[in-house]
Amino acid sequence: MTNTKGMTMPQIDDAELFGNAEDQRAYEDFCANQEAVEKFTLDEPALVCRWRMSNKKVPMLNRHIRALSERLVQGEPLTHNMLSWAKQHVEWSLAEGDYTAHDGVLMLVIDVNGNAAMTVGEYEPLADTSAKALRARSAEARSEADETGVAPELLASVNDGELAFVAPADECLCGTATLIEQLAQTKGISVTRVDIPAQLKGALFLVSDEHGVVPAADADAAEADAAMVTFFAAGYEKLRARR
Repeated sequence: MTNTKGMTMPQIDDAELFGNAEDQRAYEDFCANQEAVEKFTLDEPALVCRWRMSNKKVPMLNRHIRALSERLVQGEPLTHNMLSWAKQHVEWSLAEGDYTAHDGVLMLVIDVNGNAAMTVGEYEPLADTSAKALRARSAEARSEADETGVAPELLASVNDGELAFVAPADECLCGTATLIEQLAQTKGISVTRVDIPAQLKGALFLVSDEHGVVPAADADAAEADAAMVTFFAAGYEKLRARR
């Protein structure tokens, strides 16, 4: 695990990130405090994000950071300074770090005290992609969303050309889900939200920041609806494959 509080950051032009000199000075003070901590041990994790990588990058990092800005730790949103620092650290550490899982998974952990750390590991595909297994994963993610405000995985379906997510109407979607929503819009497909998985019909699939688009292996869906899920999966992989 990389101790993000003990690493020296590279020289990056921060001026573009802030609207005025006062905000930039506050951010620089924040970074200095982070780097001043010599010994650091994570306390109880309050938030764990798992983001899929490609070629030592997180292709949807901006989407993930936007979703991160809507997440809560101990009932409070992350500060602007923490978000900016985390984004820069991820970009630099992945590009310069010495590790082998170039197409693996980045795990960002923030503990109950607001301390952050990250690690990179190999990607492991889901062993069970049955509808039952995907529902179980989405239920676990929904429990996380009750505490942090954003579900890292969502159950979704395409039925009669309509895309539906299992998510509250006012909830911020995870990074991957925002991509799927945008892909649907390019096809002129309407996007709705439902309250419970039982309301989903058609081609069932999981939308995940770690696993991307995972169709249910045993879904019984119309050919056109299944093809649309395939389109979403292909769009996700195309973005991830960019170098």
